[in-house]
Amino acid sequence: MTSSPAPGSDPATGSDLHRDRTPGRDRRTLRRWRKYLADERAEAATYRDLARRRDGEEREILLGLAAAEARHEQHWLDLLGDDVGRPARVDLRTRLLGFFARRFGSVFVLALAQRAESRSPYADDPDATAEMAADEQVHEEVVRALAERGRNRLSGTFRAAVFGANDGLVSNLSLILGVGASGVAPHVILLTGVAGLLAGALSMGAGEYVSVRSQRELLEASTPNPQMGAVLPDLDINANELALLYRSRGMDEAAAQTRATQVLAGLSADTGSLAAQRAEHHEAIGTGMSAAISSFCFFASGAVIPIIPYLFGLTGLTAVLIAAGLVGITLLATGAIVGLLSGASPVARALRQLAIGYGAAAITYLLGLLFGTTLG
Repeated sequence: MTSSPAPGSDPATGSDLHRDRTPGRDRRTLRRWRKYLADERAEAATYRDLARRRDGEEREILLGLAAAEARHEQHWLDLLGDDVGRPARVDLRTRLLGFFARRFGSVFVLALAQRAESRSPYADDPDATAEMAADEQVHEEVVRALAERGRNRLSGTFRAAVFGANDGLVSNLSLILGVGASGVAPHVILLTGVAGLLAGALSMGAGEYVSVRSQRELLEASTPNPQMGAVLPDLDINANELALLYRSRGMDEAAAQTRATQVLAGLSADTGSLAAQRAEHHEAIGTGMSAAISSFCFFASGAVIPIIPYLFGLTGLTAVLIAAGLVGITLLATGAIVGLLSGASPVARALRQLAIGYGAAAITYLLGLLFGTTLG
């Protein structure tokens, strides 16, 4: 005799129609768990891809992060049980992160990974454990530290490049809009733009060279001499006098006295750490010549964009709109890059850059109209 299907089951298959609607396992919850599972798998793959492009300590750290993401993946697998289903679609940010990790493996990817870790929803999700939420916060700091190494290597030259390009964009757009609003001929606007490009690029290059060279010279004057340890055997000093040196570097009296005694007993100083510190600071600052060349080239590349329409013979409102549009696109791009490197929202940084640039150009344009009316 054929039994009738149980209440609440599919008459054709006898399967339970309400399985996904039991407490804690409704369809929305299962979708959320599957999404978390997919994201954890993608993030683990990203860290493994990054590790393939690294060696030594950085490689081990990245593989450790991948292993931690695998533990989180197992948590969602355990919760889902037989309801794992088809793999959920990973969100766009995570897919882009994996794409860049496989092809570039650069500081930009680490900055993106840092931002991705900072957006973890586990702290507010009742189905994620407190340990998982804490893990994600630690992951953010680990990736931040790894990204900082790359940022330090880029900071000197890259800072000059980005700021030089932005200065060129904004200053030359403001210049040609201000001059153009006064009613002068198109060839005068073009000549003004070219003169602004050359003058600004030379000024930026010279200023950046002086700035970086001065910063390096101040650092050299302030960094302890790493050769000090080599002359300790020949010094006619006692531990108290050597302790004064360590106190001048910020140690308290007891710690300075202990350190001085140890140094004199072993005839060794922290020469290695001092040399490493000096090298690290110099690497972060960059060289004066590289910064100057970057400033010159990137200011010029930024400043040429507003005059492109005039180089092709365009005039009037058409030239103004095209120049403003080209500058706006470039400002958005540079702002987004700065946002990515800083681990902040690239969209917010891009819009901020655009607002500042357009604001300065609009003010200059209005002043040009005012002066043109007055002088006319």
